[in-house]
Amino acid sequence: MWIDTHCHLDAPEFDADRDAVRQQAAQAGVGHVVIPAVARAHWPQVIALAERHGDSYALGIHPLYTPAAQESDIAALHAMLAEHRHDPRLVAVGEIGLDFFAAGPPQGKEQPPLGAASHTQWASVGGMPAAGPPQGKEQPSGGAASHTQWASVGGMPAAGPPQGKEQPPRGAASHTQRASVGALPVHGLDAARQTWFYEQQIALAREFDLPVILHVRKSSDQLLKVLRATPVVGGIAHAFNGSAQQAQAFIDLGFKLGFGGAVTYDRALKLRALAATLPLDSLVLETDAPDIPPHWLYTTAEQRAAGQPQGRNTSAELPRIAAVVAQLRGMALQDLQAATTANARAALRGLKGFAA
Repeated sequence: MWIDTHCHLDAPEFDADRDAVRQQAAQAGVGHVVIPAVARAHWPQVIALAERHGDSYALGIHPLYTPAAQESDIAALHAMLAEHRHDPRLVAVGEIGLDFFAAGPPQGKEQPPLGAASHTQWASVGGMPAAGPPQGKEQPSGGAASHTQWASVGGMPAAGPPQGKEQPPRGAASHTQRASVGALPVHGLDAARQTWFYEQQIALAREFDLPVILHVRKSSDQLLKVLRATPVVGGIAHAFNGSAQQAQAFIDLGFKLGFGGAVTYDRALKLRALAATLPLDSLVLETDAPDIPPHWLYTTAEQRAAGQPQGRNTSAELPRIAAVVAQLRGMALQDLQAATTANARAALRGLKGFAA
């Protein structure tokens, strides 16, 4: 059985048939799914979904949701992690990280402070540092992002399918549907604010001795800098698309690297080379459903204009994605299945208690 280490089963794209989607994945051989949250409002739902389907979950604040996040969300996350610390289905803090593809990297050499209080100064009940996150001049309103802005959860890695200016839409949902769950326009992202929330959540992962599920878009070096300063017990660099050197740096810190639909595109040469050559024990598989559709689901803007719908990515696509990785590595599919299942359990220790 396969483990999908990253699926947003709580996304509105699945509202009409969520249970059926999970059942179809099980029938395709996906025995376990990790459901990472993206915002405070999503935490109760990912917990409930994991319980209902026998899966696992992660709690966190996604970088693309930081414009709408509040300082109090960090204290709330501390309280939620404390409340569920003995829940075997809680396997990580995530999805957290940095997205500089959308926001651009921080300007200058200085990194924003963690706040007035250090991790060691945190109160036992989850107190918030006196200084909140860096404030930009304007907070964006929800739902203003277009498909080309791609303000959805995860987006497409730089080496993904479309070449040139076009960015693929996140499944079939419109941007007005995205607003209902807090999607935010890319122009509202602030690198310093993202970094503040990332540092706070890394501190929480360290406090609760949990792995992290990282969102990595044009931000590997900045993510690694924080991890070296505040080590955690590893985790997964989700939808990894950095260099071989950056990959090794994550591996050296105890991380596995997530590969999904983007690796199925022939033109993703760098990503496919990484999937083929990185150590087998460093790889885990994921769909990021409903995001990052594999090539057989992706439609261009011209095709969509002609009436061809965008295919919906689900966890059921994982075995076919895995077949592409197995072919790239020149190995048997069942051997890849055994290895990536073991790797997922090593990265997210809580998975060891669940059959897959």
